[in-house]
Amino acid sequence: PQVLGGGPRKMSALNVGARSGLLQAATRAAVHRVTPISSRRVAAPFQSASFRTSAPSSLKLQPEANVEGKRIKYFQIYRWDPDESSKPTVATFPIDMADCGPMVLDALIKIKNELDPTLAFRRSCREGICGSCAMNIDGTNTLACLARIDPKTAKTKIYPLPHMYVIKDLVADMTNFYAQYKTIEPWLQRDESKVEKRIVDEDGTVKEGYHDKKERDVLDGMYECILCACCSTSCPSYWWNSETYLGPAVLMQAYRWIADTRDESTAKRIAQLDDSYKLFRCHTIMNCTKTCPKSLNPGLAIAKIKQRIAMSYV
Repeated sequence: PQVLGGGPRKMSALNVGARSGLLQAATRAAVHRVTPISSRRVAAPFQSASFRTSAPSSLKLQPEANVEGKRIKYFQIYRWDPDESSKPTVATFPIDMADCGPMVLDALIKIKNELDPTLAFRRSCREGICGSCAMNIDGTNTLACLARIDPKTAKTKIYPLPHMYVIKDLVADMTNFYAQYKTIEPWLQRDESKVEKRIVDEDGTVKEGYHDKKERDVLDGMYECILCACCSTSCPSYWWNSETYLGPAVLMQAYRWIADTRDESTAKRIAQLDDSYKLFRCHTIMNCTKTCPKSLNPGLAIAKIKQRIAMSYV
């Protein structure tokens, strides 16, 4: 994925549309949790009082927006430059929607090309396949390329993924997320000494592992995950325990390999996840399923892992 901009990182915390009083209180508590990184420059956690905004006092259409053919919409975007000593800010950009595509990513590209070339964000495929443009848009974690600009509102708020270190502007640091993904060993593990359920050529070469249609159907709803981290960064348990809890995205990928009948390390994978923090920090809040831009169900996959672990003790 192409990264537009760069620099060191800082901590950003953001409430992801927690509607209940419990989640709102939890978010306020999580905002003040900062894990220091001695080797990097880390800014203070996000607090609304720390931000400056260039937004007009009223976000109603300005007089110039009444010109025929113009439909002005304001985009309030989180800004932080590691090369400057100032605190994070929210910059407001007016966009004529008559001259802009329908997606939030279209607006971001237009802002970078025409208004502020220093704006940093990730993007690549524009098709909801790569997961690069994951960010928080109007309080919901989603993909900018799949998020339509709401024509009924005067403004759209865009922030980086919440409770992640930020490299610059909308570019979140995914280092910890991918390190956790690596720990589940996300590849097919086979014992080549066994020959059961194998298709073997005449010369003895193993061509592939047998995998019938029903066994393949089990993987539907898991293999489509694009590792955008929208689900993990919407999970309060991941906010509080991101160093030890693997999070919904990684756990769903872990179950993808546990459920694969071709894999021969199922027992080892289950044993590795039988941990009070790696797996059982999940409290079935289900923010992950609600926010997934691919309409997947990480919560169900996590429940099935817990079921498999329980069955291993019977």
